[in-house]
Amino acid sequence: QVQLVESGGGLVQAGGSLRLACAVSGSGIRFNAMGWYRQAPGKRRELVATITSGGSTNYADSVKGRFTASRDNVKNTVYLQMNSLKPEDTAVYFCNVAPGYGTSWGWGQGTQVTVSS
Repeated sequence: QVQLVESGGGLVQAGGSLRLACAVSGSGIRFNAMGWYRQAPGKRRELVATITSGGSTNYADSVKGRFTASRDNVKNTVYLQMNSLKPEDTAVYFCNVAPGYGTSWGWGQGTQVTVSS
């Protein structure tokens, strides 16, 4: 059974930075395109970043230029470096298989990111 464990969230002031990690167990990620998603209170979960097996990345317009996805296939972990954080980035952040690249795994607990103004 695949497990996803997100970490690295916290409370930060606007303009600050956080680095999220998503450790995957039960399956290798080497050949998977992975996505970072977020869900703000009262809103639907949205995709914010994808990273392919080859390391190519794509970002939602709202985070482009501020967020950077990366991966370590040896550690079976994906990362999301978030800079210049804004209050509207406040959400629970999750990782999973990127949409269109295969069946999603069960969702992890996510990690809460709160950005104060």
